[in-house]
Amino acid sequence: MVGCKRRGYMISSVAERYGIHPQTLRLYERLGLLKPSRSEGNTRLYTREDLEQLEVILTLTRELGVNLAGVEVILHMREKMEKLQLEMEQLVEFVREQVSPAMARSMKSALVRVPTTKIVRRRR
Repeated sequence: MVGCKRRGYMISSVAERYGIHPQTLRLYERLGLLKPSRSEGNTRLYTREDLEQLEVILTLTRELGVNLAGVEVILHMREKMEKLQLEMEQLVEFVREQVSPAMARSMKSALVRVPTTKIVRRRR
């Protein structure tokens, strides 16, 4: 980690770690596939999240043979899916907090209590 306000890995260490040329990382940035932050001296700093994104890119290209245009589409779809997942979780939470208590109150008054019955085993 670099000692500055925003901590991250420098391009040379990331390139060495993943066995790629620093120009490849710059290309990924130009294409918008990676968005590393910058230090005060304008040095690229890759966060843990950037490295996770890079691992996805490398898996898609190296192991699955996806070209960079395909990688861009896949990453965009993943981002959309994550946003939809978050919206769905928020909706479920809203339903739990707002709708469920009201529904439970209305069901208490709408239902008729039935006494529990005792099950008796019949002897033969």
